[in-house]
Amino acid sequence: MAFIPNIARATGLGNEYTFYLLRVLLGVAEAGFFPGIIFYLTLWFPAEYRARIVGYFMAAIPLSTVIGAPISGILLYLHGGFGLAGWQWLFIIEAVPAIILAVVVLFYLTDRPTDATWLTQDERDWLSAKLAEERRQREAVREYTVMEVLFNPRVIGLSLVYFGAVATNYGLSFFLPQIVKTFGLNTFLTTVVSATPYLVGVIGMVWWGRRSDHMAERRFHTALPLFLAAAGIAVSTALDDPTLKMLALCVAGFGIFACLPVFWALPTAFLSGAAAAAGIAVINSIGNLAGFAGPFAMGWIKDHTGSYTGGLLLLAVLGIIAMGVVQMLSRNEVAEPLPRPLPE
Repeated sequence: MAFIPNIARATGLGNEYTFYLLRVLLGVAEAGFFPGIIFYLTLWFPAEYRARIVGYFMAAIPLSTVIGAPISGILLYLHGGFGLAGWQWLFIIEAVPAIILAVVVLFYLTDRPTDATWLTQDERDWLSAKLAEERRQREAVREYTVMEVLFNPRVIGLSLVYFGAVATNYGLSFFLPQIVKTFGLNTFLTTVVSATPYLVGVIGMVWWGRRSDHMAERRFHTALPLFLAAAGIAVSTALDDPTLKMLALCVAGFGIFACLPVFWALPTAFLSGAAAAAGIAVINSIGNLAGFAGPFAMGWIKDHTGSYTGGLLLLAVLGIIAMGVVQMLSRNEVAEPLPRPLPE
C-alpha cells in the first residue's frame, strides 16, 4: 500500500520485506478469528443445530470468492489511480467492509444469550437452559482439561482430517485461476469461471449442513464430501475438455466445502468450555499447516514436472487419507447419534 515505503524507511527494511512483515502480522491477527468464531457459536446454538449454523457462517468463505473474484478483477483496472497500483486499490477497498463490521460486532454482539437484549426474556431463559443442560451431559461423560485436550487422540485425529480438508481447499484455490487461464480466457473471464466451484460450494455448505442436522449424523456427512473432493480433483487431471474439467472441479468444490460445517460439529460434540476452545484451536492450528504445505507441494511439483497433474493427485490422496481417518473414528468418538432437532 501507499504507506509501505514509509514503514520500510522507518524499519530499515526494503519494501518487499516490509510487505512480508505486514502479511505475517495479518496472519497473527487472523489466527484466532476462525477458532474463536467456532467456539462462539457453541455458546449460542444447541448441538442439533450446529452443522447448519456453522454452514451458514462458513458459506461466506466460498461466497466471498463468488462475489469477490470478479470484483477483484475489476479493481485491478484501477492501476495508476492516485499513484497506486491495482493490487493496492484491491487491498484498500476490500478491507473497508471488515473494518466497518468490526465496529458493528463490538457494539452489537454479546458473549452469551443471557446478555442479548434483542431476545425476549423467555427466549434467553430457554436457550441458556438448553445449552447448560447439553454442557452438563457432555461433562457427565468426560470433562477434559486443557492439557488433556492437547494430547487427546480424537483431537489429533480430527486435526489430521482437517489437514487433508484444508490441503484440498488451499491447494486448489491457489492454482485454480492458473488452471482456468490455460483455457485461453482473459483476466476477467478467468476470475468469473474460477468462481464457479465456489458457487457450488456455497450451495453444498448450506444444504449438506442442514441435511446432517436433519439426519442427526456426522461421520458419513464428513466422509462422503471428502471422497467427492478427492474424486473430483483426481478426475479433473484426466480431462482436457475445459467444460468437463470444470464439472469435475465443481464436484470437488462441493466436497471441499460441504464437509467443513459438519466437521466442525465433531469436536464440539464431546468438548465444552475451555477444553472446547483449546481443542478447536489445536485442530485449526495443525490443519492450517496445510495452507502452506498444499500450495507449496503443488508449486514444487508444477515446477519440476511442468504440469498441475501431480500436485492435484497429491491433494486427492490427502483427501482420501482424511476420509479414512474419519471412518476410523468410532460412533462413540463422534458422539452419534445426535438428538433430533425440533420440527421447522
